[in-house]
This record gives sequence, structure tokens and C-alpha cells, in this order.
Amino acid sequence: MTTRTHLDRLENQSVFIFREAYHAFKNIAMPWSMGKDSNVLIWLASKAFFGRVPFPVLHIDTTYEFPEMLEFREWATAHYKLNLIVKINEEARGRGVGYETHDPVTVTHELKTVALQQAMAQYKWDALITGIRRDEDPTRAKERYFSRRNAQFEWDYKDQPPEFWGQFATTAANGEHVRVQPLLDWTEVDIWRYIQRENIPIPKMYFARNGQR
Repeated sequence: MTTRTHLDRLENQSVFIFREAYHAFKNIAMPWSMGKDSNVLIWLASKAFFGRVPFPVLHIDTTYEFPEMLEFREWATAHYKLNLIVKINEEARGRGVGYETHDPVTVTHELKTVALQQAMAQYKWDALITGIRRDEDPTRAKERYFSRRNAQFEWDYKDQPPEFWGQFATTAANGEHVRVQPLLDWTEVDIWRYIQRENIPIPKMYFARNGQR
């Protein structure tokens, strides 16, 4: 009999969450930053649905992406046969919002957060699959696999219903949406070990080259 490893158990739980979410929501998407966690999500989604990712994958393009990241985006989109949506906050860029003229907090809000809000309004998604992990921040210890966000994308950490026996909060009020978090129980070490075990493609920029990043 084959003994399941720690990574096997994490993988199985994540696959289960993917399938539950796909069954529960009519209009679902997955943001993809091309970082290590989001590439693990792509890999797990492909496993969960037998070699395909059956929902749109959203990349928020700040227009400040490195050329290597854009090359990886093109390659991975073809490799996984993704239904890729690229969203740029054209309105903010038209107003000249950028690192040359604005502080980093403003740029991040305008080119990432607002761009995501625009995409949500355009495509009417009722759920987003994200790569949040509990080990990232103490407040995220209260997170759930299925976690509601209000119309302002805010999370009420005081209102987190229990998820006993695979019973998840899969409904949201008008204007709200649900964040689905298959990596919630993973740690950063788990992520890197899984990438190594599965040989998951990630951008080469993650690795040092000639002693430099």
C-alpha cells in the first residue's frame, strides 16, 4: 500500500477545493500573477480537471512587467491552453498614474486593486480562486477556504463561519463575491517543495544567475 506524504495530502485537499468551487459557482475566475503560488494553482487546477483549466485566468498587467514575465505568460498560456484575460487599468494609465509620478501605494492601488475591481464589474464573476496562505500573516489564520468579500472587496475577519465536514459558504449577497483559497493550509516551504517535486514551470527570474538576481 502506498503511503501518502504530507504534500500528497495538501494536493488532495486543494484538488477537492477546486472541484467544490467549480461545482458551486456559475461564474468563476482565477487571478494569475505568475508568481510561485499562482503557478502552483495553475498546476493544481490542471490536475483537478484532468489536464485543463476550465475557467478564465486573469492577469492584472500593470504595464511594468519585466519582458521575461511577459514571455513566460505567453508560453504558459499556450502550454496549459489557458483562457487568459489580460486587464490593464487604461483609465489610470491615461491619467499618468505610474511609478515615475506617483508613490508606490497609489500605483499599486490604481494599477492592481482598481484594475481587479474593473474586471470584476466587467465579467460579473461571483468567485475568485486565490493563492492566500495562512502562514503569510497572523490575521489570515482566521481565513476560510471559501471567504466572502463585500462590494468594496473588504474582508470581515470577525465574521468567518466554520467549515465543518466540507460545508462551505458558497453564497454571497448582491455586489459581494467569494474568494476560494485552495492553498490555505500550505506553507511557503510546502510550495517550494511541491514545485521541486512536480517540476512546475515558474519564471526563471525567481532564481539566481551568476550569483545575481
